[in-house]
Amino acid sequence: MSTIAENIAKVGERIRAAAHASGRDLDHIGLLAVSKTKPAAAVREAYAAGIRDFGENYLQEALEKQAELSELPLIWHFIGPIQSNKTKPIAEHFAWVHSVDRLKIAQRLSEQRPTGLPPLNICLQVNVSAEASKSGCAPAELAALAQAVSQLPNLRLRGLMAIPEPTDDVAAQRAAFARLRELRNGLPLPLDTLSMGMSHDLDAAIAEGATWVRIGTALFGARDYPSA
Repeated sequence: MSTIAENIAKVGERIRAAAHASGRDLDHIGLLAVSKTKPAAAVREAYAAGIRDFGENYLQEALEKQAELSELPLIWHFIGPIQSNKTKPIAEHFAWVHSVDRLKIAQRLSEQRPTGLPPLNICLQVNVSAEASKSGCAPAELAALAQAVSQLPNLRLRGLMAIPEPTDDVAAQRAAFARLRELRNGLPLPLDTLSMGMSHDLDAAIAEGATWVRIGTALFGARDYPSA
């Protein structure tokens, strides 16, 4: 068994244990493998171990991997900040976008989604920790944004995403995730998705209702960022 396959098995066990501890149905929790900075070979290895959903932050890197792995039935999720000039290839090459935080971006994704593809699954990113350095709409702006995005053709608004401020305090982790769940439940829209939780806090996220946990380091090891 390869290291990636072993890691996938370990993360799967963590997810099962967290689901059991919180009385959650395992079928309602998806594992999104965050493959940013990792080579196509690592994605292929994860696919061989049963993973189908992959998350990417960097568009050009993702497009190169998609081309190299085009024979595999992978589901690609864009999870990074979105610049206006990048919306067209995102609309063309991804099934999910987790990081929409303003209406202009959603409108461009809707306009540029190719005819013949199913609606693009959208999560709205919310800045639940009010960090100046983080992307995401403010909670006070969420209702208006969600209502507007839900009306756009070629998109399917699925739910919310957050990257809370990192902490080792489990109570604080759960409080941030609970906030996202409460925000979703407070919207008068049929939303089924909470994209929250990473390698260090997936257990708390599952306890608070995560439907996608975005896991990179625990599956693939430390990220390979290029040196300056």
